[in-house]
Amino acid sequence: ESKLRQSAGVTVVGLWRRGNFEMASAETRIDADSVMVLVGSKEQLRTFDELFCIYHVSPDPVLLIGAGRVGRAAARAITEREVDYRMVESKPERIFNEKYILGNAADLATLERAGIRETPAVVITTHDDDMNVYLTLYCRRLRPDVQIISRATLERNISTMHRAGADFVLSYASMGATMILNVLRKTDILVIAEGLHVAEMDVPPALVGKSLQEAAIPQKTGCNMVALRCNGQLTMNPGPDARLQEGAELLLICTTEGEQRFMKRYGNGRRRVQ
Repeated sequence: ESKLRQSAGVTVVGLWRRGNFEMASAETRIDADSVMVLVGSKEQLRTFDELFCIYHVSPDPVLLIGAGRVGRAAARAITEREVDYRMVESKPERIFNEKYILGNAADLATLERAGIRETPAVVITTHDDDMNVYLTLYCRRLRPDVQIISRATLERNISTMHRAGADFVLSYASMGATMILNVLRKTDILVIAEGLHVAEMDVPPALVGKSLQEAAIPQKTGCNMVALRCNGQLTMNPGPDARLQEGAELLLICTTEGEQRFMKRYGNGRRRVQ
């Protein structure tokens, strides 16, 4: 029904819903609280932005909580994208300009001065997980419709933050552990989000000669193919009729569980870094 592939050329490979990732299928419904994972070329993603994002951006500032290292980095990234923000910080020495609001984020008056009633998104960046859980719960009760992104220092608190109402949680611990493991295993994997990565695999012998529709990789493994490299040429979002050739390489978006299912079904075909 969305016809995103026809209108913009992008493919929805999966959805995040409060910490749970699910691979997209033709029957998957996109809800207001869903975070889509899109795949496409730079031009295709730009077309998507023009159709659905650029002219539908809220004029209200994003609310950032915590002006530490992570909060300031988030502010820089937002500014580079020409999006306005307000930063709530309790320490006077961290107040740098008029965008910074001095006060306690647990205080309703402070949040209202920072725009909690109007903001399209709240980003909680303090290094205290207990505080982040509380602020997530508080902001969710104040604004059931707002998008909340929260930082987790300890991996064990990720699920708690999702239960508190965070749409997306970023954990240094688990993402860092995944990257370290990838280095030790000498694999070519790109971590793109919490629990989700891109893996590059050789086309397994069992799939050589089959079309993508016949291979049915998403249905059988939970991995979604986003590109195909053959004879040095990379094809983004190949269609269902594309044939898998011997010696070609698959670029898959997958969870760790999905990758394990692929390996169990087809064997270890991952390309090693030279």
